[in-house]
Amino acid sequence: MNLKLLFIFFFLLSFSVKAQYSFSGQVDENHLENSVYLSLIEDFRKLSGVFSEQIITKQQIDASGNFQFKGNQLDTENRIYRIHIDNCKEDEQNQNHFDGHCDDSKEILFIAKNTDTITFPFSFDNQIFCEVSSSNPRANAFVRIDSLKEAMKYDYGEFRSETNRKLNNKKWFKTLQNFGKHLDEPLAELSIYAFLSDRSNNFHEYYLEDLKTSTYYDDLKVRLSEQYPNSVYLRQYENEINADKFSIEDPNKTSSGKWSSILLVFFGVSLLFNGFLLYQLFKKKSKNTSNLKSSLTKQEQNILQLLLEDKSNKDIAEVLFVSVSTVKTHINNVYKKLNVQTRGEVKKLFNR
Repeated sequence: MNLKLLFIFFFLLSFSVKAQYSFSGQVDENHLENSVYLSLIEDFRKLSGVFSEQIITKQQIDASGNFQFKGNQLDTENRIYRIHIDNCKEDEQNQNHFDGHCDDSKEILFIAKNTDTITFPFSFDNQIFCEVSSSNPRANAFVRIDSLKEAMKYDYGEFRSETNRKLNNKKWFKTLQNFGKHLDEPLAELSIYAFLSDRSNNFHEYYLEDLKTSTYYDDLKVRLSEQYPNSVYLRQYENEINADKFSIEDPNKTSSGKWSSILLVFFGVSLLFNGFLLYQLFKKKSKNTSNLKSSLTKQEQNILQLLLEDKSNKDIAEVLFVSVSTVKTHINNVYKKLNVQTRGEVKKLFNR
């Protein structure tokens, strides 16, 4: 029984050890007195900077320039993390970190989960960190994007002119999009989307035009939904895309469509109303002509019917077996009762 308990203990111990992360690295001697911070980024608009609400923990750099973060409290799925070295003294941080901006902080972004082991080797370049060595193949995605952006800076700096800037904007907009797509890591691709759609840079106008026709943005949503269906990144992206699509709708087109609908409704109501009026008028007229007919004698009604059939006085006399003078007398009586003076007015009165 004791052996079984011991076996279970070591099994659980080995599992708990495996289910830990370890992020370690080394910095140059100029930063030995500084602190290193580990942050979880849940807002892809705040990838770069110093934001106190993102910080998970901090470590002090030892005398050899080494640091290490380890534990088991991270998410079990990939998330975006940042390690940064703060060169500001603690009593200066509140002032220098206003709006998350700090010129004296060095940082690196990476993708990780709770079981990852990552090493950030020492670098002699301008950046503190160089290539990331990780058990997670996706960890280096942000480093690769940064490398591409360095090449982009060279193109812009080669010759400074408005024409060169516009040509490079068009070229690099698609280059960055395609690069992000082929990374096969939507979280890193989001950083490219955030960069290209940022209102403060030269790509924003291209982004708004591209959003009108390109399927790229819906495809990115699909990729995020498949790999990170319940993440805050997906919800933020959906909200931003929906808002931007709404903002680029043609207000004239929307207004025109609205007024067209209103006019169609008004026209339909008008037709119905006019139809109703015509119907009422027809009923009234029918009633009036019916009343007029009823005021005539039987013989006068016969005369009226023959008049409406364009019969001559002689024809009417032959049909009714009366004289032409008698027909004339009856016709005069019909004219008086109908308040008309000619055959044409009689026909007009009865729509003939």
